[in-house]
Amino acid sequence: MKKIVYIDLDNTLADYLGKCAEMGVNPAEGKHIEGFFRGLKPMPGAIESYGKLCQYFDVYILSTAPWSNPHSLLEKVEWVKQYLPSAYKNVIFSHHKDLNIGDYLIDDADKNGAKEFRGQHIKIHSDKFPTWDSVVEFILRQENIA
Repeated sequence: MKKIVYIDLDNTLADYLGKCAEMGVNPAEGKHIEGFFRGLKPMPGAIESYGKLCQYFDVYILSTAPWSNPHSLLEKVEWVKQYLPSAYKNVIFSHHKDLNIGDYLIDDADKNGAKEFRGQHIKIHSDKFPTWDSVVEFILRQENIA
């Protein structure tokens, strides 16, 4: 049985902060704008890294959708269909990421249960994991995959 990797969407796979900067909106406000999530670009290395991880693990996208923007659920699924077409049935929405059972969670934040995740929480864009390459290298090394 393959190990399970969960990957957050906003600012992990998709460039949430870049879109906020492009639109000139505060990051706390972007998630409330209808249509916002459709226009996100992939983070550098994210699509390739997702594909590499899928070779060895069962990979799921684990994202939180803001309650204030009911369109965000559909927009996030549309984003996945556009950039990761084979993954759209592997999308999970939860405000309690710690309730999901798995081995790794790749996320840029500690909120919505990420910090309490029972597997290994890999905080991307941190000093230890600044890039997607550093994340993939770490996981493959942990699992003794060359």
